[in-house]
Amino acid sequence: MALRRAVDTVLDPYRQDPEHALALLNLVQETSSLCARRLEKQDGWRALLARALAERKGSGTPSGLAQSVLAAAALDCLNAALEHWAAAEGRSDLTALIDEAFAVLAR
Repeated sequence: MALRRAVDTVLDPYRQDPEHALALLNLVQETSSLCARRLEKQDGWRALLARALAERKGSGTPSGLAQSVLAAAALDCLNAALEHWAAAEGRSDLTALIDEAFAVLAR
């Protein structure tokens, strides 16, 4: 799925320095202003993903409901996997968690 591969683009910091990424993720989760900023940033990503989906499908309708829902679901898969990874203190396989989240979505 193209959306699953798109999520991989934000995983490099988690793979390169998991300890730092975990500390940063915990800080963001514990700080309301940082959490709000992350959500704002991801809202921009949702719009970009929706546009890319529309272009890929040839619909030319970047604000289409289906594209927006799929993009939002992909970001929620990322966030859910990150939350589980953080709860496991980074000991879980983040890629496997994301794959599992997308598998649930695919059902």
